[in-house]
Amino acid sequence: MSYCLNSQCRQPENSGDVKFCLSCGSKLLLKDRYRAIKPIGQGGFGKTFLAVDEDKPSKPPCVIKQFYPQAQGTNTVQKAVELFTLEAVQLDDLGQHPQIPALLAYFTQDDRQYLVQEFIDGPNLAQELQHNGAFSESQIWQLLQDLLPVLQFCHSRGVIHRDIKPENILRDSHAKLVLVDFGASKSASGTALNQTGTSIGTPEYVAPEQMRGRAIFASDIYSLGATCVHLLTARSPFDSYDINHDTWIWQKFLKTPLSPQLNRILEKMLVSIPMRRYQTADEVLKDLNQSPAVATSAPTTPPKSTPTSVSKSSSFQNLEIDSELEELKSQFLAAGKPKPNQPQPPKPISPPPANQSAIDKELEELKAQYLGNNNLPNQ
Repeated sequence: MSYCLNSQCRQPENSGDVKFCLSCGSKLLLKDRYRAIKPIGQGGFGKTFLAVDEDKPSKPPCVIKQFYPQAQGTNTVQKAVELFTLEAVQLDDLGQHPQIPALLAYFTQDDRQYLVQEFIDGPNLAQELQHNGAFSESQIWQLLQDLLPVLQFCHSRGVIHRDIKPENILRDSHAKLVLVDFGASKSASGTALNQTGTSIGTPEYVAPEQMRGRAIFASDIYSLGATCVHLLTARSPFDSYDINHDTWIWQKFLKTPLSPQLNRILEKMLVSIPMRRYQTADEVLKDLNQSPAVATSAPTTPPKSTPTSVSKSSSFQNLEIDSELEELKSQFLAAGKPKPNQPQPPKPISPPPANQSAIDKELEELKAQYLGNNNLPNQ
């Protein structure tokens, strides 16, 4: 099957072996190689189509994005042209990251701009939420671990995504999360951070400063936090914010309370005042990795036997032995004491019995023997 990219065509569907639309006569192959199969999305600046690359024997799938602004007005359209061009330029660089679709081509045909991207075969997180229900805490931990490095990669190249939301996060065939749709992204190079621009993004997930056209790197962190809240509660972030008291109330909609660590991280990601929020993705990752909750979701594998690990484990072993010996000592001493209901003999005037010193001596001998056996070389 072929799909005509002429927006005025009344019957865009064609059989797959023709080169020109049977309805309007438009050319069906872009650059004589990319054939659109069906539309898969439409945004404010363009239409997106599933396609195949017929220049390769395997005819691998790809994505065609056609510049087709819906907004009216000369200034708005010009801004849309700039954003579409900027998206192509940024994807050419950012597509080097394995979790960002690679740019395959960018060109103009029949007075329309096009870019061709790598196809990501998998659902987005909005679809996963719809099919499987609210995300668990462990799923949110993994989401943050997967996406924060991608966000830091973008920011390190001066790019603010500005439209992070569940629909723009896909899970590929290897279960890895991929960040897509850089059509609203902005370059933060030079003096761009100090300039007020156009308010772009999905309102439910947009940071307050971005609503005023002053997006910064921390704006993406806010949007990622709002995305997490939406996935945890299965409710719009708008419904999880009390505008009368200027506070987030998403915790009341959770089926199971979060750990204090994750709760604290999300709260800091969602602070309204930019300077009190996390400033970089690395800051979030640092808190995330220091939290005990990370260890519960990480696979446990036995450490390799190295001289360093032996010395560390030995010191830890000593502490455990000391603790166990102290418990034994307490039990031995307690055994000689009368029970609470029994009458107690008068306290002796003489010094404490020597059996306590004997117990200490025996326990020290046990410890020395145990450590001696454990220090023997492996058989």
